[in-house]
Amino acid sequence: MCMITALIPAYCPDNKLIGLVRELEERNVRCVIVNDGSPAEYDRIFEGLPAETEVIRLERNSGKGTALKTGMKYIDENIRSCIAVTADADGQHLPEDIMRTAHEAEKEERALVLGVRSFSEDDVPFRSYYGNKITETVFRFLTGVHVSDTQTGLRAFRSELIPELLEAGGSRYEYEMNQLLYCIQKKIPIREVGIHTVYEGNNEGSHFHPFRDSWKIYSGILKFSLASLSSFLVDFLLFALFSRMFKGTYSLALANVLARFLSASFNYEVNRTAVFHDTGSRKRSLIRYILLALGILACNTAMLYVLASAGIPATAAKIMTELILFAASWTIQNRFVFSQERRSLNQ
Repeated sequence: MCMITALIPAYCPDNKLIGLVRELEERNVRCVIVNDGSPAEYDRIFEGLPAETEVIRLERNSGKGTALKTGMKYIDENIRSCIAVTADADGQHLPEDIMRTAHEAEKEERALVLGVRSFSEDDVPFRSYYGNKITETVFRFLTGVHVSDTQTGLRAFRSELIPELLEAGGSRYEYEMNQLLYCIQKKIPIREVGIHTVYEGNNEGSHFHPFRDSWKIYSGILKFSLASLSSFLVDFLLFALFSRMFKGTYSLALANVLARFLSASFNYEVNRTAVFHDTGSRKRSLIRYILLALGILACNTAMLYVLASAGIPATAAKIMTELILFAASWTIQNRFVFSQERRSLNQ
């Protein structure tokens, strides 16, 4: 059995942290706590931890992502081979769930195991229930991968994965979302283990800022959507212009091909530099993008003719086809086109 190391980022914790660490260490779990710049009045909590606990202190509050990365680096450099489990300090993760998630990660050489909550209970806070449902739906729509609890902080993995997981960008709550996107990009399996759903005091102890942190979580997806929208406007305007200029049997196809060629060139540059932050070989990603663009163009043109033959005006048919193909374009670009080793997920 591999040694289990619990990594717990803590900002302004209460006595629940002490109780959790004591229970884990009784189960022979090594605990690494990252004090994320908590004020001096919380020193008594950290001083009250068992003597064996390893505490890393950050001089200022830097965010959950930074705290997790700091702890992961410490494990990678000082503890090395183990099953690492990240957990929250606010009492939401029970010791038995932490152990179950860790044991699941031990079964596979290369996987990220999520301890997922059930959001069907009546006592789940409103913002937690709907926040998770919205994120789950958007995440699945744009990645093609179903993760039932994208915001869970209970995650387990072999320490050998740490160097890779550190490549995901983000310093606050968005790091956990980027970590999932990174695993999808690198084809690292994501597994799920059901855990208890614990909310105390309507989850008032959470340091999650709904507007600021939600913006960071969704910013990557929003950038892609804005890039797609701007490219669509270029494509649509050029298509409308060319469809009026060209006459004849193949005028619709010619207008669509020329408009798509120009807009695709624009879209490639925007997605490569601003959305997916691809710093790898331009030649490699360009070839893949061209193949994707040709495939979507063929589908787009065929759908245009089908809709036009049904009596739908050309411009309306164009809008309908673009909406239908949007999700396919995101999924393929995220998982195939811009998937080089040097790609960065920094937002």
